[in-house]
Amino acid sequence: MSLNHADRVERVIADDLVQVGDRRGLFRGTVDSVRGVLEYRELLGLLVRREIRARYKNSVLGIVWSLMRPIVQLLIYYVALGQFLGAARATPEFAVFVFTGLTIWGLFAEIVAGGTSSVVNNSGLIKKVFLPREIFPLSAVGSALFNFGIQFVILIAATVLSGSFPLHRDLLYAPLAIALVIVLGTAIAFLLSALNVYLRDTQHIVDILVLVLFWASPIVYNFTFVHDRLVGTFAESLYLANPLTLATLGMQKAIWLAGTEDPTIYWPPHLGLRLLIALAISLVLLWICQRVFSRLQSNFAQEL
Repeated sequence: MSLNHADRVERVIADDLVQVGDRRGLFRGTVDSVRGVLEYRELLGLLVRREIRARYKNSVLGIVWSLMRPIVQLLIYYVALGQFLGAARATPEFAVFVFTGLTIWGLFAEIVAGGTSSVVNNSGLIKKVFLPREIFPLSAVGSALFNFGIQFVILIAATVLSGSFPLHRDLLYAPLAIALVIVLGTAIAFLLSALNVYLRDTQHIVDILVLVLFWASPIVYNFTFVHDRLVGTFAESLYLANPLTLATLGMQKAIWLAGTEDPTIYWPPHLGLRLLIALAISLVLLWICQRVFSRLQSNFAQEL
């Protein structure tokens, strides 16, 4: 027994020390982090598959549950807002409109919610072995993209069934909107997953913020209503400064064909340029949040 212990001690002494946490230089540290994630890309894939399997483990319907929440939300908003409050009369193809917003919003909400708790949920693995901690928020991103892909296919099928398949040039807004949500959501996931290790109230605060952001974006109501109330004011500019608003509008302009053909529907000018600017800012934010994550991760094992 003592010989085995001595062998282990010698092996530990012989191993090179691995620096955990912030590395020298902002850009060099980022490159090192990217290399680390690429080195463990197979483990990242396994974590994504594990999250997907764990979500539907022992479930009779399995993957169908990923559609139940947005479909139930769609029915609630369609009946409550569309029929009872009359929103459907002022918004053509209200069901497609709402489901488009819910689809892109669900991607952001799932990335942020899953990313926030990703490090804490994998505390056992973090305390046992060294690996790039960035793969845990990224695994939440991968799981969210899987569910988004399913919902997006259903959304496209709905446009086909309604006879309004979006085969037009505005369809190019969709990849911009999706890229914006992925980059922004990943940036926030990096930051909040690190903060949640030190302050567990973070995940509860996130639930409230996500709810506020939902109603601060034109998901279940038409942006035309906002423009009619705030036209030309600073409040309208502030509303359009929300990247989730731009992503939702971009997705709607790409998928919601009835809205692009209706002259009464207002779209903000230079929407494509606004999306590109928001995407560029989100990329910078992603870099900053990753560096903060790298700086804070050195004490993850001790805090967990």
